[in-house]
Amino acid sequence: MMPNTFAIVIVLMLITKFLFNLIAETLNMVSLNRELPEDFKEVFDAETYRKTQEYNAATVKFGILKSAFDLAALFLLWFLGGFNWLDILIKDFGFNSMLSGLVFVGVLFGATLFLGLPFRIYRTFVIEERFGLNRTSIATFAADLLKELALSVLIGGTILSAVLWLFEYAGALAWLYAWIAVSAVTVLISFIAPRFLMPLFFKFTPLEAGDLKTAIYDLAGRLNFPLSGIYVIDGSRRSAKANAFFTGFGKHKRIALFDTLIADQSVPELVAVLAHEIGHYKKKHAILGMAESILEYGLMFFLFSFALESAEFYAAFGLIHQSVYAGLVLFMIAYGLIAEITSVISNVVSRQREKDADAYAVLATGRPQDLIGGLKKLAKNNLANLEPHPFYAFLNYSHPPLIERFRAIRQFAGK
Repeated sequence: MMPNTFAIVIVLMLITKFLFNLIAETLNMVSLNRELPEDFKEVFDAETYRKTQEYNAATVKFGILKSAFDLAALFLLWFLGGFNWLDILIKDFGFNSMLSGLVFVGVLFGATLFLGLPFRIYRTFVIEERFGLNRTSIATFAADLLKELALSVLIGGTILSAVLWLFEYAGALAWLYAWIAVSAVTVLISFIAPRFLMPLFFKFTPLEAGDLKTAIYDLAGRLNFPLSGIYVIDGSRRSAKANAFFTGFGKHKRIALFDTLIADQSVPELVAVLAHEIGHYKKKHAILGMAESILEYGLMFFLFSFALESAEFYAAFGLIHQSVYAGLVLFMIAYGLIAEITSVISNVVSRQREKDADAYAVLATGRPQDLIGGLKKLAKNNLANLEPHPFYAFLNYSHPPLIERFRAIRQFAGK
């Protein structure tokens, strides 16, 4: 029997992807043995820096183990005929194609969730706990998991049903209709998430009156940035890590500050960090990012429309029957390397946008030292890798490495 070309190519792609990431992770771990950079000596003491190095080494090793396990589990399911076995089992129940598809995807999703749960528990309650970052109780962890599962079933099931129906009945232009439908849902979720989805996980409390609130509204007024509210998120219920972000579009924009961030940063530093976020809005980075994601959806559905018609593609995974639902799952596996390439491109673009937002913040506040100071404290709180290996950063970082970022800020400020 002739070897299946699709199978050979996909296996090589998956192994290549794993090896590239393994090389990047290994280089990143080896580079952890450097001394504390001069830029951080006023924020990090020797003990904190040692803790940061050990934390990053632990997460790298954990990431390598998780990636190897995921690849091994996929190959076992694939080469032992698991996809075909599950497909035949579901067909024996006599469901229609839509229900069969939901069950097929649901079983695989459930298996993925089940196999990944020990890793998630270990990451939270062993690694994060060991380094003082975890504040999640078992009850909160379980509640979050159930909420994520419910949203995945509700939202993901709805989107999946629409895609399956379109490719089953909409003919040659099904990929276009699916692209439009998924893009519309993506835009809709971006509007409803701040008000209805995120509060399922975090408590949003209006920021109390005081110097910080006054300074933020002064900044927003000067920059002509309309706000519907400033909220404090109870991030400390889950982690010691800190963050800040904007959510929403149009008249529904919110500033969200983690309570851990407010506790550690000065008012000028917080204002500088938020000016950076306003820079993203002013330069339309969120809209551009969404547009790029939508374009990738179009590419995915277009390529899927070809794979759907190929008997050899199904045979590569051991399936004897062709179906839209099985083809969709298998295509997403095969799409992995393309997704990796688009992710790297997206990260390159994102890093430049971060520099642009930093430049905007410097121009808006006139105080580059506040932005640098705020970023240093964020790095300390989050035990960030201060000097990632360039190859690892190129593949994975959506933000420039901090030292490179500081250099760009100072250059823009003329200092």
